[in-house]
Amino acid sequence: MKQLHKILNEITALTLNIETNYPELYRSLDENPLTLPVSQHPHMDKVVMQEYLESLKQILNHYLEEHISSK
Repeated sequence: MKQLHKILNEITALTLNIETNYPELYRSLDENPLTLPVSQHPHMDKVVMQEYLESLKQILNHYLEEHISSK
């Protein structure tokens, strides 16, 4: 349970970072297929939340790579 709590804290911190520093990216998170559950009542456990955290990290990294290379 502690590990799930840690993952949730990381998701919250990363989401807040994106919302604060990259609002244009934050607005698109709800439209991203990686962040949307596939089923109507998805099962949320440590593995699912870790995958969600990793997808957020990948989205942010890709965004940063695209914007750094375009400058």
